[in-house]
Amino acid sequence: FSAVISVPLGSSVVLPCSFILPTPVNDEHLNITWTLEGLVVASNLHVERGFYLNPLAIVDGSFALTVINATTHQQGVYECSVIGNGTEYSTNISLAVMAPPTLSIPSRTVVLGRESVVECRAKGFSPPWITFSWTRAGKQFESPQVFKANRTEDGLFEAVSRVTLVPEPTDQNNTYSCTVQHEALEKPLVQEFNMTVIILPKVTLSVVPSSSHSSPLTLACDINGFYPSNMSVAWVQHGTTLSEPPQARLNGDGTYTSRHFHTLSMEETDRAGWVQCEAQQPHVSQPAAGSIDLSAASSLEKQKSLTISAIILPPRVVVGQKGRVTICIEGRRADRVETAWFLNDIPIVDTSYTGEKSYGPIYSTDHGHTHRISRASLASEKGPLLLATAPGYYKLCTQQPLHTSGPTKQLLSSVTFVPNLSVHKGAVFKCQISYQGKDNIVMEKISNKFTILAPPEVSEIQLSEPSEESGIVTLTVSASGFHPDVITFRWFCEGGELSPLAAPLALAAPRRDTQGFFSAMSQCRLPKDELERGKTIVWVTVHHMSLKQPVTRKTIGKRTRQCARQRGSFLKKPIISEIRCSSPPSSTLQQPLTLACDIAGFYPPDITVQWLKRGKSEEQEEDVVLGEREVWGPVQTSPRMFQATALIKEVEEAEEILCRVEHCSLLEPIERVWRKIHLVAPSVALSLSVNWRDDGVGVFSLYLSGGVPHPTLLWAAGSTTLSPLLSRETEQAAEERERVLISICAVAVAPETQGAERQPHRSKLLHYSQIPGLENEAVDKTTSERENTWEKKRDEGKVPLSSDIICEERTDSVEEELQPSYINTVIMKKEGRHRERQRLRVAVEITHPALSLPIYRTWTGNKHTNTHSPNMRHHFK
Repeated sequence: FSAVISVPLGSSVVLPCSFILPTPVNDEHLNITWTLEGLVVASNLHVERGFYLNPLAIVDGSFALTVINATTHQQGVYECSVIGNGTEYSTNISLAVMAPPTLSIPSRTVVLGRESVVECRAKGFSPPWITFSWTRAGKQFESPQVFKANRTEDGLFEAVSRVTLVPEPTDQNNTYSCTVQHEALEKPLVQEFNMTVIILPKVTLSVVPSSSHSSPLTLACDINGFYPSNMSVAWVQHGTTLSEPPQARLNGDGTYTSRHFHTLSMEETDRAGWVQCEAQQPHVSQPAAGSIDLSAASSLEKQKSLTISAIILPPRVVVGQKGRVTICIEGRRADRVETAWFLNDIPIVDTSYTGEKSYGPIYSTDHGHTHRISRASLASEKGPLLLATAPGYYKLCTQQPLHTSGPTKQLLSSVTFVPNLSVHKGAVFKCQISYQGKDNIVMEKISNKFTILAPPEVSEIQLSEPSEESGIVTLTVSASGFHPDVITFRWFCEGGELSPLAAPLALAAPRRDTQGFFSAMSQCRLPKDELERGKTIVWVTVHHMSLKQPVTRKTIGKRTRQCARQRGSFLKKPIISEIRCSSPPSSTLQQPLTLACDIAGFYPPDITVQWLKRGKSEEQEEDVVLGEREVWGPVQTSPRMFQATALIKEVEEAEEILCRVEHCSLLEPIERVWRKIHLVAPSVALSLSVNWRDDGVGVFSLYLSGGVPHPTLLWAAGSTTLSPLLSRETEQAAEERERVLISICAVAVAPETQGAERQPHRSKLLHYSQIPGLENEAVDKTTSERENTWEKKRDEGKVPLSSDIICEERTDSVEEELQPSYINTVIMKKEGRHRERQRLRVAVEITHPALSLPIYRTWTGNKHTNTHSPNMRHHFK
């Protein structure tokens, strides 16, 4: 007998061992032995500590061993041996002690852009087999791996899983997790954590100008763009540490900047050579360093003797409004200095220059010396600027003050520019100072990053149509074209501040457009009676850092309510059709698609349509915006209603294409999805079948087989013009799994009566010449709005009434196999000199995505169609 028993660490367990011994049993002659891996742990003579053997149960043939507070040292294979009365019995039992692991992440610090190793440690578990897996932002990036752990001194096991990765800037906000699976766990153990991403700095050394050549040489070490703030800085000359650093300053982008100075003694300066500034960050093996050649720095310092300020940025940089950056240069030879400006590392060209174009430096001769001068316009700063939409407008200006005292001279160099969000966001200005006629750069100054502001364009408050049930009006205001994305809406009325309406998260947060600007909206609700009385005026204030004063919008009073309605303060939600394909995809030929979507019944007319290709594959996980889109309209159909058609042409085949419609009346966009299907054209019977019943009703039927998806059928009847009919379509199974669609339409003919209501005018006439079998007549095709209403009522089981066709619901049973759902009554008008009744014409139009043109089947009767004898069957193609 052999068995395996598992027990949690620290629990007691009974190891069974029983035999049927021949009677009588004399326990004095029994020899009982329990061994663990060959070592005796219990017998009827002695029991080791941590075990218990019940002597009273021996008479009953039970020799069970109790393991007290099981430890990992007590697990293994136990053997129970009983010898007595000349017979020997034995059994084996394996004991496994189960201990769940504990997880820890020893180090969560990595270096941006450098290969880093992250460890996940599991300790204190048993048995030794364990599985590790890693996820980042909820997605697995390291396949599960099974480890055989190492035994520790306490008899338990430990294992380490390591992953190597190159951190990206987004990893600062990503959540990582280490998951282990173990036999002692009821469910996987997960350890979530966030990385601390270290950003290495850029270290630049420069010489601090001094007032005297005999003054000690002072070096400046600029350390920029590092994270986190704790850092140790060491000055090293010939391997010797020189000084301690000051504290760091926080930048606008979340990194830190610190500047460190060190003044060299005359002896240290005379040593010449290179001086390094090393920035050592925690957990980074190699420090970032910058160096400078003392020989070149000393000679350059003696040559220039200039005091150069930092680049002065304007307190507010607003899109479309000109701003200026300036640098001030002082010294004895400041008049001999020239400056070169850069945006990041791109040279700035004066676009306001109106003279002859030049693509290189301009030179002039002064006292026999050739100097390089700035290509700047001499026009006044009050001169006309280029449009704000012109990317990269700049005007350079270099001037000296009107009055200077003493030998020290001063020069101001500035750049006037019109901020452009796509060009200047996150950018820095750089100014290089050099002497005229010299190629050496005396100093280079780099500005801090600046925030570009764009004030919001705030709409008027728009009021929705009041709810029929509650009479509540929704007030909406929208802001667009602002930057950055922090904006606040506050609603007020004469009684105090109102609470805004909680919008979905997708609309509550500002949305960014393709140019980098943001838009947002806010809503509030009030009863209609409060607004209509004219006593309650509601206003909203919009706060943004680009505004000196908040923008305020107010509702209107009772006297101007009608005028507001005409201007469109109310909202109407759009009705959006399904996407239709005018050039369907083929299963064998790859050809571009043309998709269209109808949008109707919305107000105001401003509407946004976006076409996207849905991404589901591994290569494309996100939706992709498609180009070459256009919108026909909007076209006004009533005083407060518009309609439009959105199209996209020459689209390559995709599994799913979305049409996303955004409108100020919608809390969230509406989407329609077009899915790729394999089209099969239907097979249509060559003629209509008609069966005239005893009551004069003609039951018309048409058989169609195959067709994926189902074709669309439109029945019409009349004389000189045809009007839509109601029909019923049923599907039946045929041989060889082929689907058969049966369309049934019942028609009853009635004479024209006096005072009958006339049919309203229709906008589209389809000539009979366009339908095979009918010529020189016209088929009345209603407008799209009327057709949509008719189809909607047909689906709802309602009956559309007109002067041409009356649809009556029939409740009596019909014995015919093809039983119609409705009877369409066609009023036949008398025309001509003798007022003769016209012949009845019935037609059906079959449309299908796989058909380039519709298919028509028609039937024409005589002047006495309604008097046909029963069961007379007519076929007409």
